[in-house]
Amino acid sequence: MYEYELQRLRSAELIRHAERERLARAVVRDRRAARRAAAERATESESHIHRPRRHRLTRAA
Repeated sequence: MYEYELQRLRSAELIRHAERERLARAVVRDRRAARRAAAERATESESHIHRPRRHRLTRAA
């Protein structure tokens, strides 16, 4: 009976550990997605600013 209780405790501990690992991965995934979305919004709003200016007419020789 003692071994059975130890096995149940260990099983419950492993289940809790796996849930914490899943939660940590989800947090990392959500943070990464938020960073990507913020970077995408920043590049969309400022994309025209950093473009090098080109002359529309060619220079006369």
